[in-house]
Amino acid sequence: MFKISTRGQYALLIMEDLAENTEENDSECFVPLRLLSHRRNLSTKYLEQILAKLVAANLVEGSRGINGGYRLTRPADKYTVGDILRVMEGNISPRNQNEGNTIESPGTTEFWAGFADVVNNYVDSVTLDKLAHKTHDFIGFEYCI
Repeated sequence: MFKISTRGQYALLIMEDLAENTEENDSECFVPLRLLSHRRNLSTKYLEQILAKLVAANLVEGSRGINGGYRLTRPADKYTVGDILRVMEGNISPRNQNEGNTIESPGTTEFWAGFADVVNNYVDSVTLDKLAHKTHDFIGFEYCI
């Protein structure tokens, strides 16, 4: 069964944090790495690995210096959970494509294709701003340097 890795889960949490910050502070500020690290109790090295993938995919941008950190490259409502998870996980499929099991019938082939469609349609239907709104209503945080 397909499971979202810890990196994928943390990437989603970090993107949610950045979306919340962007919403509260007009997207002009960058959130420092140390604050992101502290908020999620993650080592900066581990967080840097996650953020490197997000930067390479142009989902976030980084800035160095005294006011450096990370921010979203576009409004939170323009990201889907699927966008973020695919950067970290690759293809989102409920079935391991690398097992080499080619014994299928037309019925099971259709089932697995339909199952993959349901999973992908769901992750593509949830936007980052929806996640950030729910978190803001629950916690109510903001931070920016």
